[in-house]
Amino acid sequence: MTPLVIDSPHSGRDYPPDFDYGCPLLSLRQTEDFLVDELIDGATKAGATVILARFPRSYIDVNRAENDIDPDLLAEPWPSPLAPSPHTRQGLGLVRRLGLSGVPVYAAPLDPAQIMRRIEVCYRPYHAALQAAIDERCRLFGASFLIDMHSMPDGKNHMGGRRADFVLGDRNGESCVAHLTHVVGDSLQDMGYSVALNDPYSGVEIARRYGQPQHNRNALQLEINRRLYMDETRLEKHEGFARVRRDLTRLFESLSSALMEDRDNQLAAE
Repeated sequence: MTPLVIDSPHSGRDYPPDFDYGCPLLSLRQTEDFLVDELIDGATKAGATVILARFPRSYIDVNRAENDIDPDLLAEPWPSPLAPSPHTRQGLGLVRRLGLSGVPVYAAPLDPAQIMRRIEVCYRPYHAALQAAIDERCRLFGASFLIDMHSMPDGKNHMGGRRADFVLGDRNGESCVAHLTHVVGDSLQDMGYSVALNDPYSGVEIARRYGQPQHNRNALQLEINRRLYMDETRLEKHEGFARVRRDLTRLFESLSSALMEDRDNQLAAE
């Protein structure tokens, strides 16, 4: 065991029976972080704890705040104040109103009780598991490092160029100390990948909630460009999948070693 925790909140593909969606299933499946759970399966060998969502992000998105709900999705008012984010206003909130290409997910608005059940059955247990893993690391090692794993569609960055192979998100320095962010970025670059920082993704709820560098709790969002390992249209692996999985395992192993070395050096200095 090491201070490293890895999570994949958007790779779930077990669609619950009560998910009464009214759009094509492909529209929902294309919102998944396709097979990221398989890409990171070497993390446990590196001493990390891995937390995975089995339910799909289109059912409920644990990388949104609990009150980040789209009022236009509701058949009746929510019983407490809501705080929809700009993404939620675009239909991409805690519970998605729109699928890919603006396709409505539901044929009719949802009863608030339906959403609350998803919060109680999926959202809160996921965050409880993540919090417990981080707390255990801090108790054992005095520090934790969470890497929040995602995949992103290929596209353009904010400057109009092609997106990097990997995008690191530290909420512009708020969720992770610069040293750890650079260690991850440098390791990926040494493997031959291009890396960007906070462009176009800087981290959302998970990085915000669990990234507290001032308390030795660091969180870094890591986005993998899907062109590296999959055919986005057909939802299939391609020949790059094995390399990405192998290199991520190498990354987690080197991070675990570095974190334990840092801890040993701190103990020796005390």
